[in-house]
Formats: sequence, structure tokens, C-alpha cells
Amino acid sequence: MTQQQFPCGQCGATLAFKPGASALVCEYCGHSNPIEAAESAIEELDYHAFLEEASAQGSTEERLTVKCDGCGAESTLAANVSSDECPFCGSAIVTTQSSQKVIKPESLLPFKIPRKEAFEAFRKWLHGLWFAPNALKKKARNEERIQGIYMPYWTYDCYADTHYRGQHGTYYWVTQSYTTTVNGRSVRKTRQVRKTRWRNVSGRVADTFDDVLVLGSQSLPEKLADELEPWDLNSLVPYKDDYLSGFRTETYHVTLAGGFEVAKVRMDPTIRDTIRGDIGGDDQRINHMHSSYSNISFKHILLPVWLSSYRYEKKVYRFLVNARTGEVQGTRPYSWIKITLAVLLGLAVAGGIALLVSTQSG
Repeated sequence: MTQQQFPCGQCGATLAFKPGASALVCEYCGHSNPIEAAESAIEELDYHAFLEEASAQGSTEERLTVKCDGCGAESTLAANVSSDECPFCGSAIVTTQSSQKVIKPESLLPFKIPRKEAFEAFRKWLHGLWFAPNALKKKARNEERIQGIYMPYWTYDCYADTHYRGQHGTYYWVTQSYTTTVNGRSVRKTRQVRKTRWRNVSGRVADTFDDVLVLGSQSLPEKLADELEPWDLNSLVPYKDDYLSGFRTETYHVTLAGGFEVAKVRMDPTIRDTIRGDIGGDDQRINHMHSSYSNISFKHILLPVWLSSYRYEKKVYRFLVNARTGEVQGTRPYSWIKITLAVLLGLAVAGGIALLVSTQSG
């Protein structure tokens, strides 16, 4: 399945989704086509049933993608484009398309922040980078370096039933004698010291989780993507090709089952907090815990990101904008030449001040 194209009814050019509006707009003549609201509701899919029938028709689709030889990212290209730059690492991509069967997204968050606003955020971010290489700042002159891409995510709902063994701690105080020196003399004093009395406990707790979010891509560092949160998942709309027009889409690398393993790691701190609350007392120790997960459901969703990637001294640096909230995150290189010159300048200024003070005092 190739990305669907939407020709303009007036001039024939390809329409693109306009961020912030529920419409496809022609960049040449301004003609607008409203996107009709989907009649179907967004549904959570049964996790185990889907895994058992992974090849069910209607749940998957054939998608043509291009793969970057530099970082391995797989994404779609814009219509009628035969070569491009990888949005994840900045490497040149020449179209060599491959077809693969993937789980079809059920819903998405449409782009809300327009490219111009994302580009201005990029420029402000660059302007605030002390000691950034000049080669990096030159990129701020090209708005086309900011690319809009839909990133694949999984969300999971489930019920977690956890059995645990641990220890309940109760604080108590004891009087401790010690020797110290006061006015040159040894003096015997006492102080209160806190200790903990432990007793073994065991129990069972339950947690309910809703929309545990897991990045389905390995093309972005997970930590960097996490910093784009939160996402307004309550504003998800049913998937329609219209929203993808004019943007690229990254194909997931993290499988449905692999994503749930990541979700377990994300749920773990909440489960531990629940266990500690159940143990009670002044302090708690968790010696063993085992969780069983039931009523698992999932959604495959797409979330919008403005992305710019660049290489500097063989390393990849990225700039991202949450295209819903405007949240900005990025990684940056440092120009050691600028840092060295700044240090030398600082030393020279300090030396000049010292010489001036010495001359005046002499």
C-alpha cells in the first residue's frame, strides 16, 4: 500500500494536511478540502487475541517504505520524491522501496504546530546554544531541514495482580553515649539515634493501567522521545490517510509483544509504590514480587513530531518538537575551538586585571 495522494480539485497539485486545521490545503492555489469526521470510534484491541490471529485481514496492511543505510530507520517518502535526507540521522536516501506487512494504526494525533512555528523554535534553540559550532548554526537558515513525521507508538491497558514478599520497618529511637571535646576537655554526652525494627510481611496488590505509552521506533533515543511527553491522548482521532498527506511516517521496529515487555518496565515503579503502600510502616523493603497481567488491550497510534537531524564529527544530533504542544528537545555538539578561545580570553582578562592591580598597588 502506497501513501494515498489527494489531488487538488482546482489545479491538480497534491493536497497536504494543514496543521491546526481539519483540512487538506493546496500550497499553490489555496484550495481547501475539509476532512470528514470518521464515524467509527477508537477501539482498544484485545492483545492476546490479536497475537493469536496476527495475520487477520483488516488488522494489517501492506506498506512501501525506504530504509536508511546510515541508521536503519524505515519510513515513507512524500509523493513523487525519489531521493531525500533521512530525518533521523541526516544521511542521504535514494529510493529503494520494499513492501512489508504491518499492523495498521487505529488512531493518531494530527499535526497542530505548523512548520514555520517549529522552525522558529529551532532557531531560538540554536541561538541559546553557547559554544555551538558555526556549521550547526548555518542549518538555521534552511526551514526545509525541519521535517514532519508521524512516529509509531503502542498504548497498553491492563490489570496487574502482584504477589510480594517484603519487610515492614518501624522506626524507634535509642540513647547513645559518645565522647567529644569541649574547651579542650573530653566530655561525655548522649544523643538519640534512629533505628529500624523489621518484620517479614507478604501480600497481594492490584493495579489498573490505562494508555501506557511505548515508542515503537528504534530510530530515536527513548530518553529523548520521552522528554516530548505529555501527549494529549484524549484528542486522538480515528486513522485516516488524509492526515498523513504531506508528511512522512516511520514504521515501527518494536513489535506488539516487544512493546508490552517495555510497558511492563514502565509499570514497575507504580506497582512497587502500591506494594510499599500496602506494606505500610515507616520504611519498606521489597524482597520478591511477581506480577500477572490480564485484560490486556492495545492501540497502535501515530504521534506527530517535527524533526531535524544533523551530523557533526561523525556523530548524529537531533532536534525535536512535539507537534501538538510545542515542547522542544534536542542534543547538541560543542565547538572545542570556541571553548578554548573563551578560556584563553578569560585567562587573558584575569591576567590583565591582576597586572593592573599590581601596578596600582606598586
